[in-house]
Order: sequence, then structure tokens, then C-alpha cells
Amino acid sequence: MLPNTGRLAGCTVFITGASRGIGKAIALKAAKDGANIVIAAKTAQPHPKLLGTIYTAAEETYTIAKYGMSMYVLGMAEEFKGEIAVNALWPKTAIHTAAMDMLGGPGIESQCRKVDIIADAAYSIFQKPKSFTGNFVIDENILKEEGIENFDVYAIKPGHPLQPDFFLDEYPEAVSKKVESTGAVPEFKEEKLQLQPKPRSGAVEETFRIVKDSLSDDVVKATQAIYLFELSGEDGGTWFLDLKSKGGNVGYGEPSDQADVVMSMTTDDFVKMFSGKLKPTMAFMSGKLKIKGNMALAIKLEKLMNQMNARL
Repeated sequence: MLPNTGRLAGCTVFITGASRGIGKAIALKAAKDGANIVIAAKTAQPHPKLLGTIYTAAEETYTIAKYGMSMYVLGMAEEFKGEIAVNALWPKTAIHTAAMDMLGGPGIESQCRKVDIIADAAYSIFQKPKSFTGNFVIDENILKEEGIENFDVYAIKPGHPLQPDFFLDEYPEAVSKKVESTGAVPEFKEEKLQLQPKPRSGAVEETFRIVKDSLSDDVVKATQAIYLFELSGEDGGTWFLDLKSKGGNVGYGEPSDQADVVMSMTTDDFVKMFSGKLKPTMAFMSGKLKIKGNMALAIKLEKLMNQMNARL
């Protein structure tokens, strides 16, 4: 299959017939590059025999596009550091818009906040210095730092339970990054890495064993990258996945050649990610996963993880 290159990042792609089949596949492919997808389709109501509507297709491209946009923020923040600040702003809850009415159905507005909370959060960001860059900001968090305590003023129906925005984890306040006031391209906060002097038997070692058994010359040829995993917690330490050497290799410690991608996370989240219980996209955007190095190669690893899911 033709690999994604990222060349469509930032482009707007208008695709007709995208509720299912070929059109939908094209939309998903372009969305993986970080393209803005505009879909047009005749199917608005579910068909008794054909799966998919314009709305279900839109839901699938949303998360993929958000991941691409996150990559874009990190890249531009580094490229324009000191000149232009680049940040991402995410809502903690659902925001009432026409799109939400279409996707959520009748009564969804009572679970939403007004667009005013996004406007206020953006205004707060606009007033910060250029050194405030490379952040993934949650609207409620930054407004709390501004001194806002009463968030009922933003609710469509004050006191009614709110629907979390679906790109965040179930408990976003526990994993979302606390906004920092200084520093260029700050990293998500995470527990301090506790590197072990030697690996211990456990879920991490078993995961790498399964990964090793699944390696092949074809996988190496298609990937051509070395990954370093800095894992904290039980059975943690530094592990590597070499997908450049003939046949591939995994091991504890540093690889023989420099790593192209460094991933930092807890051992529990590492096992969950390779077993399909934690999506890499969600892990990255919630701060559970930190990535340094070649982002395009980091995305390539996701394909290998999908192959591991059935075995872990």
C-alpha cells in the first residue's frame, strides 16, 4: 500500500460520495495526512442494506484529523519558535453548534456548552507572549487559571450533566496537560521516569516477545525506523524496536544505532496501546504518550500495533 507522506497536511479536500465505500476510503486516507476533509454525500438517513451515512463518515474522519492537526501544531511551534506562537485549543465538553445538532440529535443541546467558552479561552491565549507555544490547551483549564470559577454561565442548561468532547479521555481532567505560562514547546507532564537496571519478566517483556515473533523482512522494509521506548513504572526501563536491521530486532537498553523516534509513557499504557485497548491518537493528545523525533515514522508504528492487537 502507498504510505502516507504528510504532504496533504493543511490542505482542504472536498470529496463527493464519501458516506461509504471508495469515497469514504479516500477521505480517511487524506485525513491521516492531517488534511481538512469536506465530505458531500446523498445519504443522510441510514439505508437498510448499505452501511454508512454522511454523519457516520464525518465522525470517523474527525479523530484522525485531530491527530494530524496535533502533529501540525508541534511542527509549526518548533519552526516558528520566537516569531509566531502556535497552539491547539480543545473543548473539554461538547459545544453547541449546528453540527452538534446534526450529530447528537434532539436534546443534545442540554448537554453542551455555548461557543462563548471557546471564544474566551482563545482570547486568553491571544494575550500570552510568543514563548507560550506548542501547547494543547483545554478550554476549561486555561479559564480556571484566569480565575473563572462559575462555568454554569457557559452551559446551555445550567446544572445539567455535560457531554465530554469525544476526542478526550473519559476523565479528561485527570490526563489533560496543565497549561504552562512559559517555555517553548513544553512537554506533557507525566510521572518521572524510573529506569530499572535490568528488565524483569512481566507484561512488557511478553509484549516485546510477541512483537519480535511478528517481525519480518517485509515489516522492516516497509518501516525503516528505530524506536526507543522510555517506560516508567513496574517492569519499566529503556527498550528498543529496531525496524532497520535485517529481520528486525527488539531488546532492553539502547539500540546500536541512533533512534529515529523516542516514545515515553508508563508500562501499563504501553501494554494497553500495543494490545489495542488504548489508541495511540488518544494517548498522544491526552498526554499519556510523549513523542520525540520523526512524527511520520511514529505514525508508521501504528500499523504494526494494529497487527499485534489480535495476539496480545
